[in-house]
Amino acid sequence: MKNNLLINKAISSIPPLLKGGFALIKTFFFFSFIVLFLQACFQTKTHADGTKVFRVSDGKTITFGQMLDDLRKVNIILVGEVHNQEAHHQLQFDVIRALKEAKSPVAVGFEMFIADNQSMLDQWVAGTMSSDAFINAYYANWNFPWLLYRDIFLYLRENKIPAAGLNISPEITMKISVSGFSSLTKEELAKLPPETGCAVDEKYMKFIRRAYAMHGHGGKQFINFCEAQLIWDQVMARNLIGFLAKNPDKTLVALTGNGHAWKRGIPEQLKTQSEKTRYRVVLPHIPGYIEPGSITAEDADYILLQ
Repeated sequence: MKNNLLINKAISSIPPLLKGGFALIKTFFFFSFIVLFLQACFQTKTHADGTKVFRVSDGKTITFGQMLDDLRKVNIILVGEVHNQEAHHQLQFDVIRALKEAKSPVAVGFEMFIADNQSMLDQWVAGTMSSDAFINAYYANWNFPWLLYRDIFLYLRENKIPAAGLNISPEITMKISVSGFSSLTKEELAKLPPETGCAVDEKYMKFIRRAYAMHGHGGKQFINFCEAQLIWDQVMARNLIGFLAKNPDKTLVALTGNGHAWKRGIPEQLKTQSEKTRYRVVLPHIPGYIEPGSITAEDADYILLQ
């Protein structure tokens, strides 16, 4: 109040011809302040601010920020999705952006790209590949609409966030799912990590039935499907570990289907292949499937409530 009186007193002593100019200056600075204030609000506020999180370990509903504090303690964060659900990709984007804004050295791994096409991701992030060329590369790797993942890929490019391809050639997993792991040729086996095997036991098959909501499935065809999923998990775990070996300072966010993100999927293979990896599993809420009460700490660490 005192400052306002002093300003008004000073202005009253100014000749009339100059008063209009000072009034314009006051108006200019007022609106400039408003613009800067609104920009700050929009830059810090994200969709995640309204997202509640279920912490599986103690059954409590917490804030997104509380979850973020814990995620920053590990080097791999698996964030699951149903591939055609736009809301799930928005939640994934929120995790990536929140980590970036918290100054974490974030990188992103994609089930949506095979490891052999890593150079395409590198060129995209570096800004040396056109949008049209990258979209073509995307569809060569993945068959779900580009628009579902567009904002994530654009954000990586704009912020020069490293990206890693995690997947294996779909021809190999398709062949395994149809004819089993034993049907692979020596050339195909050479494309897999040396430690890759296919010890599918009853425990793993039970997990697959649950993770993929498959009921009453059995027989050779189901075993083949389980073998394909196991190989998928093993290879993506190996590629995650390989990326961190080259980039030990990074916090790597892995975007995969829910079945791979569950702890019995990729995380189990991470534990088998390396004792150094520390991870968290974040899954989207899916009523009747992934929800508080149906998920335990053996399945995931957090459920993002929508």
